[in-house]
Amino acid sequence: MTTLHSSSVEIDGRLITFETGKYARQASGAVVARCGGTMVLVTCVCGDTPTTFDFLPLTVDYMDRNGAHGSIPGGFLKREGRSSERETLISRLIDRPVRPMFPKHFRNETQIIATVLSFDRDTESDWLSLCGAAAAVHVSNAPMVEPIAGVRVCKVDGTYRINPSMAERDRASINLVVAGTRTAITMVEGGASEATEAEMLEVFDLAQAAIGKICDALDELRAKAGKAKLDVGPAPEIDAGVKAFLAEHGTAALNAALAVPGKHERRQAIENARSEIIAKLVAADSAEEAARKTADAKIGWEKLAKKCMRNTVLDSRKRLDGRAPDAIRGIWCEVGVAERAHGSGVFTRGETQAFVTVALGTDMDGQRMELPTGKFERRWMLTYNFPPFCTGEARPLRAPKRREIGHGALAHRAMEAVMPPRDKFPYVVRSTSEVLESNGSSSMATVCGSTLALLDAGVPISAPVAGIAMGLITEGDRFAVLSDILGDEYHIGEMDFKVTGTTKGITAFQMDVKIQGLNREIMAVALEQARAGRVHILGEMAKTIEGPRTELSQYAPRITTLHIKPDKIRELIGPGGKMIRSIQDTCEVKITVEDSGKVEIASSDPENTNKALQMIRELTQEAEIGALYVGVVKRITDFGAFVEIFPGTDGLIHISHLAHERVNKVTDVLGEGDEVLVRVIDIDRAGKIRLSRKEALDSVGA
Repeated sequence: MTTLHSSSVEIDGRLITFETGKYARQASGAVVARCGGTMVLVTCVCGDTPTTFDFLPLTVDYMDRNGAHGSIPGGFLKREGRSSERETLISRLIDRPVRPMFPKHFRNETQIIATVLSFDRDTESDWLSLCGAAAAVHVSNAPMVEPIAGVRVCKVDGTYRINPSMAERDRASINLVVAGTRTAITMVEGGASEATEAEMLEVFDLAQAAIGKICDALDELRAKAGKAKLDVGPAPEIDAGVKAFLAEHGTAALNAALAVPGKHERRQAIENARSEIIAKLVAADSAEEAARKTADAKIGWEKLAKKCMRNTVLDSRKRLDGRAPDAIRGIWCEVGVAERAHGSGVFTRGETQAFVTVALGTDMDGQRMELPTGKFERRWMLTYNFPPFCTGEARPLRAPKRREIGHGALAHRAMEAVMPPRDKFPYVVRSTSEVLESNGSSSMATVCGSTLALLDAGVPISAPVAGIAMGLITEGDRFAVLSDILGDEYHIGEMDFKVTGTTKGITAFQMDVKIQGLNREIMAVALEQARAGRVHILGEMAKTIEGPRTELSQYAPRITTLHIKPDKIRELIGPGGKMIRSIQDTCEVKITVEDSGKVEIASSDPENTNKALQMIRELTQEAEIGALYVGVVKRITDFGAFVEIFPGTDGLIHISHLAHERVNKVTDVLGEGDEVLVRVIDIDRAGKIRLSRKEALDSVGA
């Protein structure tokens, strides 16, 4: 017999419900999370025995389903395929706050799957899936340290709203998803329109209060239906003798190796020092004993290295490369590197380098998006590529990984707030970042490089944007916030906090922590230190280029606009699009037509543009009373001649208007195919045009 257990909580006037016991009962934990008309089934399956991996083998997958919002997949195959960008980003959104909540030595295979059962376009499923995942893990046998939850906080029309409707979200000046425990924030993801640091802290405070209420509901659900947690025991310890030997004989050598400048040189020095110390450790041991000690020594050495690096920062306020905690690595930039690109820039900070190009296109180049939230066209696109050579590795090139998609989305969001509206800049814009070197925060280098390339392309962004990655090292009550972190500092620290913005405020924000959350004091210090670093980076970028170029690249398309009457659109397009395609092919241009009659012609060749303009005007022009035209006689009747004054438009010259003298037969004056000068003397309500050859002759003195 099915036993249904549930708990619920009301947040900002919206009821959130969690149910378990009815669906997917063979999973270790299964919860249906509901809010409004959106339902997400989230399952957690946790293996009973540890794996041999030296990391937590956790996989998280979020899946939209077309049936959930009443649509049929497009294309030939009528079933959902590989994960979309949206699904990948939501999977990451769930994974990042959940992963740190397991014991560090937990190694059991664990899988979380979120399946959307019903999608209400008034209620987004990302934050709800995150809460559902936390609930599924909490009621399962997986050893979560404590429950987490997530909410979306938006500032809408000057008021903060938690989990707002889609319409409110579209108007938001701040839009963040915040996750955490009852007492601390563990993950932040989102964007803003130049928000201040004070506004961000206010968002975190509101989110923290709401997260606590949801955690209470998850605890209530666990009390009703929770399974016994797996006992993973204490974290394994290495041999005490090995640990003591490393501390006594390896600390000095390790500190010397850590002081070596350069990413690869430093790692090689650390590896050499480790090999020498281990050789001394096992010199007198048997092969079996040596193998055991070597395994322990490698683990112990890694822990000792982290301890030495952390102590150096906390005690002497000196980092691996000798910088102070708030210092930024050396920066150099250049623009106009790629001649045929419409804009290009290189941003280098220390050993991290991004080469970015910008391409300008027309409406036809926009990305058509079909999501559960609706259909729209993306006019600003950014692609982030992370080839293996940027870290000195050799590995096969494959499809973009989740990390690349996530970093690209962050950089895209960072620039979105400053991109010009269509009525100011009628181009579709795509930025492509190639990471050429990486030693800490290539996504932030991508943001800086994109700004340089956009300015070089002449895109009138409202303000330059820069990004910076922050780290954190804590020990008891002591902590150090690190600006512009290195790759090694990310691995030894507790936080990866990325913030982008202009000199006025924040445009994008992403934070992940490896501990059970950060308090408000640390967040305030990190935000202010990031602001100072961001302003410094913007100053360095301004030395290369301060604002958008006034002229577009000679290779960029020029968009020329004209207006025609809406009732002429059909004539311009032609049967089945035949006429507009003919103009595009003949003139080698791209033409877009709006229902209002606005026509845009895009081409990098002025001659082709003028040729297309002339053809369009000839097709869509209208006769004016009193105007003179040179037309061609198309048909002759007893009472007059029909003359085409421009393509698709003709009028009648009555026999009485052929000449000053009396004309007995039309053919005495005109024949089919003759060119004739005429004046428009009348246009009736039906649009019929009356022409006069006689008055045209008077106008030229004939």
